[in-house]
Amino acid sequence: MYQPKVSRLWWLRRRSYLQFVLRELSSLFVGWFVVFLLLLIRAVGQGEAEYQRFLDFAANPLVILLNLVALAFLTLHAVTWFNLAPKAMVVKVRGQRVPPQMIAMSQFGGWAFVSLVLAVILVGLL
Repeated sequence: MYQPKVSRLWWLRRRSYLQFVLRELSSLFVGWFVVFLLLLIRAVGQGEAEYQRFLDFAANPLVILLNLVALAFLTLHAVTWFNLAPKAMVVKVRGQRVPPQMIAMSQFGGWAFVSLVLAVILVGLL
């Protein structure tokens, strides 16, 4: 049987393939943020000296760069997830299907609302 050779960079040929691969790759950064948060929780539980060591670790330029890249990938992950939701679920109100755009926009609106509440809490304006 003839089996054509497939380039390892096959996913660069089409935008949809690239987006798919980047979304799958984003799961590694989701994992990184979970580990980072668990390390923070552990450091807080171990006392002030351990917490200060964690802050020193977190202030390392490479860790900051990794967290910025991870934030970009997590944003991509969230946006693509919210855009996929209307395709994965059918919502009906009074027997009428809710338009897919409304499902996606409600999720983006909820994300914006939660982000605003967290920003207010973190900045201390509450």
